[in-house]
Amino acid sequence: MGMYKHIRDAWKKPKETLGETYTEYLMQFRREPVTLRVLRPTRLDRARSLGYKAKQGIIVVRQKVGKGGHMLHNFTGGRRPKANTRKKVVNKSYQTIAEERVARHYSNCEVLNSYLVVEDGSNKWYEVILVDRTSPSILNDENLNWISLQKGRVYRGLTSSGKKSRGLRNKGIGAEKVRPGQKANKNRLH
Repeated sequence: MGMYKHIRDAWKKPKETLGETYTEYLMQFRREPVTLRVLRPTRLDRARSLGYKAKQGIIVVRQKVGKGGHMLHNFTGGRRPKANTRKKVVNKSYQTIAEERVARHYSNCEVLNSYLVVEDGSNKWYEVILVDRTSPSILNDENLNWISLQKGRVYRGLTSSGKKSRGLRNKGIGAEKVRPGQKANKNRLH
């Protein structure tokens, strides 16, 4: 078995296989800032499978997201008391929220992908892989230079978690009203 397979097997049941290391991760992550750039991925196997390469122009950022209802602060409008309720957004996953927050913090980079590292009762920590679109090493890499043509991938739902929430993992029967988008299909005249 290769090294990455051993790492993958260890992260399948992290509380059992990693033991004290898992709790040390949690204690360390709780003390750190909400958004933190890390030197190397915590889960190297997952990062490599999602496109991470140890080269100039690619960075990894750990993002903390609190669990709970996804409530937005934009009120529905009007002066009635029942209009001053916050709107609940349920079609956005914690992973997508983490990617958007990192993209806002690192505005010169594009989000390639992300993965879950650890979670406790009140928080989740994701590591987000970012790519600098203008880096020469990225522009010369034939496997990664496509990202220089895309801007704002996270906000348009083009990352893996965004596509999942848009229902684009389904094909064929039952997925007729998913493409090109659910809003576009709803507005289409029949």
